[in-house]
Amino acid sequence: MKKIAVLVSGGGTNLQALIDAQNSGIIKSGKIVAVVSNKPGVFALERAEKVGIETAVISRKELGDGFDRALTEFMKTHNIDLIVLAGFLAILGGELLREYENRIINIHPSLIPSFCGDGFYGLRVHQAALDYGVKVTGATVHYVNEVVDGGKIIMQKAVYIDPDDTAETLQRRVMEEAEWVILPEAVEQVCAQM
Repeated sequence: MKKIAVLVSGGGTNLQALIDAQNSGIIKSGKIVAVVSNKPGVFALERAEKVGIETAVISRKELGDGFDRALTEFMKTHNIDLIVLAGFLAILGGELLREYENRIINIHPSLIPSFCGDGFYGLRVHQAALDYGVKVTGATVHYVNEVVDGGKIIMQKAVYIDPDDTAETLQRRVMEEAEWVILPEAVEQVCAQM
C-alpha cells in the first residue's frame, strides 16, 4: 500500500473525490496519509480532519526559500510514496522535484497543451477556453517537473463546451465530468505501477 500525500490550497473538491474513491475501492493500491496546504484555514484541511487524515500547513509566505526543503522533509518524515497536487496553487521546485521525480502528479483543468502553464489556474483556464472559442476542453493528469504543466501526461478526459457556458458553469462541469473521474483513476494507476 503506497502512502499518498495530497497538496491543496482551497476548498478541496478534488481531495474529496480522492477520499470518496479511496472509500469506494477505486483507489486500492494507495492510501492518503497526509494533506498539506500552503494556506491556513482552507476547507480542504477540514475535509481531511473529518475523516482522520493528518494535516499540515507549510507556507511559502512564511518560509520563503525554505518552502521546498520543508515540503521535502515532511514527505520524507512521513515516508510518502506519491504526492498528488489537487488544486495546489504553489509552484514546486528544486529539492522536492529532484527527490520525488516521477512521484508527483497534478490535475489541470484543460487538455494540455492548451490553456496551461504559468498563470493558467482556476477560472482563468475556463475563461481562456471560452474566449478562444474551442468546442472541447477537459482535464489532464500529468507528472510534475520543472516546467509548469510540462510533465508527461498520464490521463486526459474531454468535456464538450455548451454555447451558453460561462467560466463558472464550465469549471463545474469539467470538475464533475473529468477531474473527479480521472484523478482517482490516475492515482490508482500510478500507485499500482510503483
